[in-house]
Amino acid sequence: MKKVALNVGALVTIVLVAAIMSGCVQDQQPPAVKTIDDFASDIVTLLIEKNYTGVYSFFNTSITSQVSALDFGNIWAQQIIAPNGNITRIVRSRLTNESGYTVVYVTCNFSKANVLDIKVIFNDKRRIIGLTVVPTPEAIQYMVPSYVNLSAFTESNISLGSGQWKLPGTLSVPKGAGPFPAVVLVHGSGPNDRDETYGPNKPFKDIAWGLASKDIVVLRYEKRTKQYPDEFAAIKNFTVQDETITDSLAAVDVLNALSVVDHSRIFVLGHSLGGMLAPRIRSQDDRIAGLVILAGPTRHLEDLMLEQTRYLANLSGINQSQQIASLEQLVEKVKSLNISQGQFVLGAPKSYWADLATYDPVVVARSLHIPLLILQGKRDYQVTMTDFARWNETFFGNASVTLKTYPSLNHFFIAGTGVSSNADYLIAGHVDEQVISDIASWIKSQ
Repeated sequence: MKKVALNVGALVTIVLVAAIMSGCVQDQQPPAVKTIDDFASDIVTLLIEKNYTGVYSFFNTSITSQVSALDFGNIWAQQIIAPNGNITRIVRSRLTNESGYTVVYVTCNFSKANVLDIKVIFNDKRRIIGLTVVPTPEAIQYMVPSYVNLSAFTESNISLGSGQWKLPGTLSVPKGAGPFPAVVLVHGSGPNDRDETYGPNKPFKDIAWGLASKDIVVLRYEKRTKQYPDEFAAIKNFTVQDETITDSLAAVDVLNALSVVDHSRIFVLGHSLGGMLAPRIRSQDDRIAGLVILAGPTRHLEDLMLEQTRYLANLSGINQSQQIASLEQLVEKVKSLNISQGQFVLGAPKSYWADLATYDPVVVARSLHIPLLILQGKRDYQVTMTDFARWNETFFGNASVTLKTYPSLNHFFIAGTGVSSNADYLIAGHVDEQVISDIASWIKSQ
């Protein structure tokens, strides 16, 4: 988890990302005689040789305090080698900076899966704080969903906000005179792009194109933490107002200025963290006619993080009691707000957690007295039916609120079978057509 990315909306592909342990003491720094991308390639070479102890020696204590070298080797064998095959060669490497951390993507050939990227995340001491396997961007070709009619709408680039936080976005506009109802898409947690890309999947692109095919204007945009990771990381006392809300309101401003938009029917669609914050967004702008909440948490984020970790640990079959115990301590620090000035716990400063501690999305939503559409996938292990149950208990029987669940859909509202896990997110799919149809029908009925 990155300093500015509370990863409720999209968990990493394996258990080993542990940057959330930002307060841990650092291990001895390895020799810095090579460039960081060469260093990452050396680490991948150790993986090719199956020298897991060698790789483990470069982990930050935030990982070594949670898993042993033996555990790491077992996790890599079970979750990476088993489905993808052995790494056969290194193709190239690419250096980036994400949310204040140095990240190297080492593109490799795998014997079963062809080409994948090994993503190595370093802290400023060149210790590994994250190690994941993700699809190589060039290898991912977006396939247009069957429910999209590309001839029914046009797209244009726009910008929203101003000054140092001006953001690029995409406006999807149905062909015709209008005016049309319109919706702003608000991301889940983490530094998301405008498509909410995760692995081979682009759920916000699916939604935008699906709704635009049904005569609804859609605005989606780069999240501030994606567009300006370094600048945002420099903020020491940020809240969700900085991370999400201000930019979503700027997006409403854009729609309200367009003649093709029916200004009486501007909606906000929030996914995951965006769904949790949607009522708060509406409380700051009464031009918003209604809310679509997809997998919106009703519990505190730190509780969801702990629940997700326990769930994945149970699936792995590996004893991760130390990891869970360490996370439980951090959760307690968040709940007690025992966080020092300048300290980040679970990826965020005290200001962030203090702000959310007093926010209840259900209570705020109930006070708005506006139409709500609340949707939940039953295969979602990140935001679960426990969260949906509270929405349902509060609004069941309310004529202005529609609630619906989908048995086969995961956190991204993509269909699957069997036990849901983070491996689902590396399987290409699309937001289910019924979800698109339900959202479009609801918006048009308002």
